[in-house]
Amino acid sequence: MVSISTEHLSITPGVCGGKACIAGHRIRVMDIVVWHDKWGRSPYEIVDGFPGLTLADVHAALAYYRDHRDEIESEFAASKMCDEQGRMQPSKLKDFLAEVRERLSAKEHLHG
Repeated sequence: MVSISTEHLSITPGVCGGKACIAGHRIRVMDIVVWHDKWGRSPYEIVDGFPGLTLADVHAALAYYRDHRDEIESEFAASKMCDEQGRMQPSKLKDFLAEVRERLSAKEHLHG
């Protein structure tokens, strides 16, 4: 049985593909992991980019990832899967992350 903090995270069939996400948002745990672990964004920078999030939301997502690393890593692998003809399927994650990258870059230019 999967245990999550329902105050900060949720897993709902039909929402975010049934993947763990920030409660009340369509921001998946794997998105937070990419911003934090792959792009080196601090929790404060993530919250600054998404004012609807709280530091507790970000920390809950990172804690969930640490406790469910295999699950999230398999989601990363699945997002890179190919269709039957061997073509890479369009990745909503790539589009979403490109949008986030643009938002964060724009904020850096305003504040930097």
